[in-house]
Amino acid sequence: MNFDTEVVIIGSGLGGLCCAAMLGKYGYKTIVCESHSLAGGAAHGFEYQGFKFDSGPSLYSGLSYSPSTNPLRQVLDVIEEDLEWKNYNSWGCWLPEGYFDVAVGADDFYKLLLDLRGETAAKQWRNLQKVMKPLGEASTAIPPAAFRYDLGAIFTLGGYAVSMLPYVFSAGKLSSSFGKVMDEVVTDSFIRNWLDLLCFMLSGLPASGTSAAEMAFMFAEWYRPEVILDYPVGGSEAIVQALVRGITKFGGDLWLNSHVDGILIENNRAVGIRLRNGKEIRASKAVISNASIWDTLKIIPDGVLPRDYVKKNLATPMNESFMHLHLGIDGKDIPSDLQCHHMVVNSWEKGVTAPANVVAVSIPSLLDSSLAPVGKHTIHVYTPATEPYDLWAGLKRNSQAYNDLKEERSQVMWEALERFIPDIKSRCEVTLVGTPLTHERFLRRYKGTYGAAWSADESLFPGSTTPINGLYCCGDSTFPGIGVPAVAASGMIVANSLASVDKHLDLLKVI
Repeated sequence: MNFDTEVVIIGSGLGGLCCAAMLGKYGYKTIVCESHSLAGGAAHGFEYQGFKFDSGPSLYSGLSYSPSTNPLRQVLDVIEEDLEWKNYNSWGCWLPEGYFDVAVGADDFYKLLLDLRGETAAKQWRNLQKVMKPLGEASTAIPPAAFRYDLGAIFTLGGYAVSMLPYVFSAGKLSSSFGKVMDEVVTDSFIRNWLDLLCFMLSGLPASGTSAAEMAFMFAEWYRPEVILDYPVGGSEAIVQALVRGITKFGGDLWLNSHVDGILIENNRAVGIRLRNGKEIRASKAVISNASIWDTLKIIPDGVLPRDYVKKNLATPMNESFMHLHLGIDGKDIPSDLQCHHMVVNSWEKGVTAPANVVAVSIPSLLDSSLAPVGKHTIHVYTPATEPYDLWAGLKRNSQAYNDLKEERSQVMWEALERFIPDIKSRCEVTLVGTPLTHERFLRRYKGTYGAAWSADESLFPGSTTPINGLYCCGDSTFPGIGVPAVAASGMIVANSLASVDKHLDLLKVI
């Protein structure tokens, strides 16, 4: 039988790109098939009338230096690719209590609490930091790069057994929700609300549903001395380009405008994929889906998977979708010291997951002037994972009803911007409004979802293996979960699982 490649990957989100780059480093020939004309999935960038926009994530850390605990940085190190970074250390928060410049680092939030809430609250924060310190150390004692989905994990994880001994008790807490950890030491309402917000930005869930491991990683990364935040010069697209360079230099290929509408199964083994145009790509080693679990199930032939498996995965809890504003504006008299990132919370009482309650703003051209024409700025505003898809279901794009709903549902984003750029509407030279239907169409995301919403109190994110031999999944439907570090780790773990243990151990020496 003739094969076109060894591994074919469905989707070029960061998880799929990290997986492909790692597989190339391991020596496998890989083809990545992307439905869109641009690579990167939810992290792709695009240009419109001279303005360069991020479609998704813009708040990064742990990427501008090595060694780093961030799995994406580890992948870049392994494939020997890098890019230029801009650094900063604070962001603007517009909360019900007022406006605050919030800096990352060991002491800044403590000082804010002293001024805002007094010594009792500040002491609770210190106590939480003490509780989180061993959890953070435990969460980084074994790098995600050591994991794999076979018995070889005994050898790749075994080397870290001694380093984990001091954290045996802490490791047990990592498997619970952060809410339980928080409940032990924090009663102050402002701190609890703040932690709910941080959890939500990481996982799409409040503290009660976010894993303690994810927050432990964040505490270890953000609340330490001399920490900085990173932004890639050229936008998120530059990260995507670095990963694509890694793929191609090891002999891999990226096929854009290549929509996969079927996975080929023979004798309960995945042997390739079929594109919408009818072309088949056969893979001798594996097929890996970087699509969401709901989108992956749609392209597996009926009757191949066990019914219980299909039923369970179709019932995967789902985060809501997004509203977006992508704006190109006249930058005249915009203060040079304006924060590049802002978070707006309209009400704590509604909860951070309430529709149209939390708004995120990114003005990356304040850090990287190449993203906009001279004298202009690029702005990305979004309601993160709180926009109900059901409001949009059945609407036709560009219909009057669709345009009216866009106008209505985008108002909260305009109001957020007007807090610090009061004349924002008169400055706009480019105005693009994105909806859940935009997410669904361009990102090929089922119902435009942010991703799976497994609550840490109920279940861990599932692993990447499936009942079909040679078929794996990676990305935000799988362990470790949602967010840039997590999806990078998921792609890395799948690549490790296909590599020999000896090659995997050699790679761990690099990291």
